[in-house]
Amino acid sequence: MSPDQDTDRRPRIVITVAVAERSNDPDRARRKNELYAEAIERHGAEAIPLDVRASSDERLEALAAMDGLLLSGGVDIHPARYGAASAGAKEISRERDALEAEAWDAAVARSLPILGLCRGLQAINVFSGGSLLQHVDGHAGPGWGEGPTRLHEIRLDADTRLATFLAPLTRVTVNSFHHQAVRASDLAAGLRPSAWADSVAGPIIEGIESADDRFIVGVQCHPERTDSTPAVFEGLFAAFVAAASLRSPRDGGSNPAVVASSI
Repeated sequence: MSPDQDTDRRPRIVITVAVAERSNDPDRARRKNELYAEAIERHGAEAIPLDVRASSDERLEALAAMDGLLLSGGVDIHPARYGAASAGAKEISRERDALEAEAWDAAVARSLPILGLCRGLQAINVFSGGSLLQHVDGHAGPGWGEGPTRLHEIRLDADTRLATFLAPLTRVTVNSFHHQAVRASDLAAGLRPSAWADSVAGPIIEGIESADDRFIVGVQCHPERTDSTPAVFEGLFAAFVAAASLRSPRDGGSNPAVVASSI
């Protein structure tokens, strides 16, 4: 690779994904994984998908090479991760929890930008020391591709990163595929809310971000699913890739293997 080519290297984003082959509908699960990659690739990033089948060496290689981390959607986080007994959590994967905790620790240690989508928002909160409401009615409609998408409005808090990314909108209609949530009482220290929605359990947080200047941002929706997401959310992906570009080394280095799954 020439010096000029290396200077132009795309930022590398590790995306934690589910194992499509373990799904009841592998083709649909594979397409879900592809959408995460496409969301960042159209803004100039290189996707490195990572799932629980990756060996220790493959994980280390991918995490050492990353310039940013995208925590994607998926099954519930085990309540033991936030010191709670099961009280509404459904399908869980300790393997997925462990993989994402490892990726989180690696990204935080290097102050890399982190974006969480749906489960990813919840993971950010749990890994930061917060907890979850294990079930809230009315927010999980049919699964993606299985029926009409459930939609609801979120209200953006002013003077937050998310409000800047989605400007000039202050209220946005988003898709809703989750049955767990973060309330104000569940929020981890060091995080602040950036968006809210109404629920039968009261106001729930649908956007979180770091209270300091680190790029740690989560949204409870699935903005990679452009069929049910306002185009303004492209500003979120663009900002995430831009933040990763600032972390991308310009002094050489080997290319990472695309591990665990192929997108």
